[in-house]
Amino acid sequence: MARATSDLVSAFAVEQTVGPDVLPSWNVAPTDDVRIVTERFSNEAPVRRLATAKWGLVPVWAKDPKIGSRMINARRETILEKPAFRKAAVKRRALVPADGYYEWEKSADGKIPTYLYSGKQDPLAFAGLYEFWPDPALPEDHEHKWLLSVTIITTKATDALGHIHDRTPLIIPPDLYADWLDPKLTDGADVAQLLDAVPEPTLTPRVVSREVNSVRNNGPELIEPASA
Repeated sequence: MARATSDLVSAFAVEQTVGPDVLPSWNVAPTDDVRIVTERFSNEAPVRRLATAKWGLVPVWAKDPKIGSRMINARRETILEKPAFRKAAVKRRALVPADGYYEWEKSADGKIPTYLYSGKQDPLAFAGLYEFWPDPALPEDHEHKWLLSVTIITTKATDALGHIHDRTPLIIPPDLYADWLDPKLTDGADVAQLLDAVPEPTLTPRVVSREVNSVRNNGPELIEPASA
């Protein structure tokens, strides 16, 4: 995700921006800060916000925030059942903006790093779930008392992408943004129906350099085609 805050505000019709800004990154790693779009009630009216969250969901019942490193993804098939995700699935859904993502295709010569992206100008919007975790070591009025974290929902890859990897982020199209973020949508059956309505994405794969394998590397060259 390398877009400016102003670009995200425009693309997602954001009304409020909260939290620290996030620098552009071409190699976002688990536990990094990412931007998310949420919609919550304020004075009885829904307000769409651009916030900053830690990638890796920390359930409210967790004793230690380190658990988030193991919850960067949530399987679409079980989010309404798993204790870590089921409440967020009906109350705290988010969009996670991205320009694209990396996957590694297995081959006889090893794993091939592949960048998947859309040819359209708008950013992708991964389906996410977010949570607020209270740090028991801090007083109630401390500015860092509540940790905002997010997980990205994954689903089975389509036939077109399945040869690269069997899982892919669930991508919400623009015409379903409002439905996905709707804070009035709190019934599990309705959420399941909405999940079923999300269409398969059309993405373009591009083989890129193995430099992306290390999070120490971070720059626009990472998404360029690999040299022969």
